Amino acid sequence: MDRRSFLRLSVAASVVPLLHGPALAAPVPRARNVVLVHGLFADGSCWSEVIGRLQAAGLDVTSVQNPLTTLDEAVASVRRVLERQDGPTVLVGHSFAGMIITEAGIAPNVSALVYVAARAPDAGEDYAALARTFPTPPATAGIVFDGEYGRLGEAAFLRDFAGDLPEAKAKVLYAVQQPFAKALLAGRTTQAAWRSKPSFYAVSTEDRTIDPDLQRFMAKRMGATTIEVTASHLSLISQPDTIAKLILDAAGRP
Repeated sequence: MDRRSFLRLSVAASVVPLLHGPALAAPVPRARNVVLVHGLFADGSCWSEVIGRLQAAGLDVTSVQNPLTTLDEAVASVRRVLERQDGPTVLVGHSFAGMIITEAGIAPNVSALVYVAARAPDAGEDYAALARTFPTPPATAGIVFDGEYGRLGEAAFLRDFAGDLPEAKAKVLYAVQQPFAKALLAGRTTQAAWRSKPSFYAVSTEDRTIDPDLQRFMAKRMGATTIEVTASHLSLISQPDTIAKLILDAAGRP
């Protein structure tokens, strides 16, 4: 049996248990803070719909501006924010930012990790090689490079990245899209914080940017408490109540 077949069978066998992760069996520490990290084709404002909901619950929230240059620099930007947090902190990553929180999440004040349709590599893993064992998502074909920097073309952004958002709103998000450096994609994590921290995962079932079965595989592998959201890659914008609730669960504030 080849690797693709093995992984697909593993995912198929894990769909039902995904909804009942092991983190549900033990309470997570009550957190005071939440640090949010954005991925490619976005900036820190993509968390706006979630931030207000978390603040209303009494949490101190910071949205990191990811430089989108190299993985090391992105991780450093998160570590600087984590160092400012007073007390237990939930670290949340969307999309590519799953790489960042996997690396930075070993910080002692990180009490839990939340992955939102996010990459979740193991230490030293070639994420691109793992992703190739699943169907190539449609958004990949829409990436446009200008020299050393990439971005998502408008048609792909509206259809494959923000497909369940009103077009006018998606166009605003497209307008603030930040280009990423090719060097960012070459980085690999050196450690996997999800191996030692309670982890939560929101799978986007209609995702056209990261294959949903790849998301399920990663969530199952890390033993995450997992929910499935009928949403595009941008569930944090189209279904902010659901994503905020998962973060609150991770913060020990159900």
